[in-house]
Amino acid sequence: MPTNRQVVLASYVTDAAQPENFALSEGPMPEPSEGEFLLRNMYFSMEPAIRGWVDGKANYFEPIPIGGVIRGPSVGQVIKSKNPDFAEGEYVYALNQWEDYSLCHSEAILLEKLKPEPGIPLSYYVGSLGGAGATAYIGLREVGLIQAGQTVIVSAAAGATGSMAGQIARLTGCKVIGIVGSDDKAELIVEQFGFDAAVNYKTEDVTEAVMAIAPEGVDIYFDNVGGPVLNAMLKTMKTYGRIVACGMISDYNRTDNPNPITNLWEMVSRQLTMQGFLLPTYQDEVPAAMAELEGWIRSGDIKVLENITEGFDNTPRAFCELMSGGTVGKALVRVDI
Repeated sequence: MPTNRQVVLASYVTDAAQPENFALSEGPMPEPSEGEFLLRNMYFSMEPAIRGWVDGKANYFEPIPIGGVIRGPSVGQVIKSKNPDFAEGEYVYALNQWEDYSLCHSEAILLEKLKPEPGIPLSYYVGSLGGAGATAYIGLREVGLIQAGQTVIVSAAAGATGSMAGQIARLTGCKVIGIVGSDDKAELIVEQFGFDAAVNYKTEDVTEAVMAIAPEGVDIYFDNVGGPVLNAMLKTMKTYGRIVACGMISDYNRTDNPNPITNLWEMVSRQLTMQGFLLPTYQDEVPAAMAELEGWIRSGDIKVLENITEGFDNTPRAFCELMSGGTVGKALVRVDI
């Protein structure tokens, strides 16, 4: 019987994630019970949200215990099934675990049966046609209430979700500015992803730079980082502007001492709306989002940039590189079974 390699939590993460916080384990390949199906995982999605599950503190999910298998979205193929809705050979996206084989069922979080289209790599369904794409699309449409002609700012704009959000905003007919952490990333989002302009928060004053590019003010801020960038962006918003709170990367490594937000009076004076959201809440909206995104990708209107790490054993390293800010585009691991 094949063994099932797993990545488990060796120690709680208290600062920046390090490979030694994780360990490799092996066990028998699981067998599905009635209503379950067994997936052979093919791609793991590296997600900043995982950082919030490995520090021993509960948030919207229970923390992963020491020795527990790391959870994360994956794309896999059904190899055994005792569920009439999922046949052997079908492809599935869901929140599973970092392991070769995962048991899944019809109520799994983020569960989506995939129908890969010819000419579209399977890996896209774990990023641009998976959680990153759906998060960007739904965040802008359902939370940001985006409309043509608006000015949209996206932070972490060279990342998986940020690059998709910027391109979706551009295709909606908006002026789009990206906030990034290097000149190389600034060049990338303008030249490859079609942003109108970029701001390097490490070398520029964010408030001044944004207002120089968009003196009319900002309608929608799609926030992936929180902290000082959010603080600066509060002073650039139009009256009745909307802040889409997608992530708070700047605080993931400092949960005991989060960055202060000192400009909250702007929420009152500018009558702003700031709303956080989690993708599972909008699961019913995902199929329509995927259909439109797939059309844009097939036509070339959306460009996809992937950062693929080869090999199961390299999964912890890939995650640590993502959290260090050293990657661009969608970070994922191709599993070698």
